[in-house]
Amino acid sequence: MTDFASTYGSWAVIAGGSDGVGAAFAHSLAARGVNLVLVARRIAVLNECAEAVAVKHSVQVRTVALDLALDTAIADLEQATADLEIGVLIYNAGADTRNAEFLDRTLDDHRALVHRNCLGVLEAAYRFGGPMVTRGRGAVVLITSGAAWAGGRTLSSYGATKAFDLILGEGLWAEWRDRGVDVLSLVLGATDTPSLHRTMDPGDRVLADPHDVAEQALDHLAEGPTWIHGSDNPVGGSPFGSLDRRSAVLAMSTPRH
Repeated sequence: MTDFASTYGSWAVIAGGSDGVGAAFAHSLAARGVNLVLVARRIAVLNECAEAVAVKHSVQVRTVALDLALDTAIADLEQATADLEIGVLIYNAGADTRNAEFLDRTLDDHRALVHRNCLGVLEAAYRFGGPMVTRGRGAVVLITSGAAWAGGRTLSSYGATKAFDLILGEGLWAEWRDRGVDVLSLVLGATDTPSLHRTMDPGDRVLADPHDVAEQALDHLAEGPTWIHGSDNPVGGSPFGSLDRRSAVLAMSTPRH
């Protein structure tokens, strides 16, 4: 197992670190001896996660309550962690909270989603990744989704934002791979999180375990640019393979039960 504290740094920021995949990353990183800054909007859930991690692991845990859809959120986060050397950034925020078609959502809903999933991710990578490159060590994990592979009904703006994250992470990997910073675009399918259960009924679908997601990502952090959780070929390409774009979009738009 990689010695994270010496390889990447002793502090990690987890944006969206209150439950689900974010909480799983918190426990996995803490088990590796990394101190944590957990960031989320819901204070009660955030504090509950922080307490659980602190009780189980001998690490320091800070919380920063922020709405990552706000213009100043990432600058405020940088200010709140100015006294720390952040060696790992996990950007996990950005789940879609409504399963609705494009015009059935407000324009403000779309704008908030784009800000949280695109502008916020880009700014966080810039503000926290820059010092990592300067130091010559660090790691960035951008959580994206299988919705990034192709457009789909009820997924238009969400899938577009996740495609942005996927391509951004791959590009940063190409730029930073020889500068001591590992970057991973982590592609997730349906995962057993509170967010998923709030937005859909999974029925009999097999859901990924958040702990397994976090462990795999951290174990394979240096194998970027992309890790597709649950795939038979996790470093491979789109599961649609050589399928034409129209067919891929229709496949993505087919209801799954």
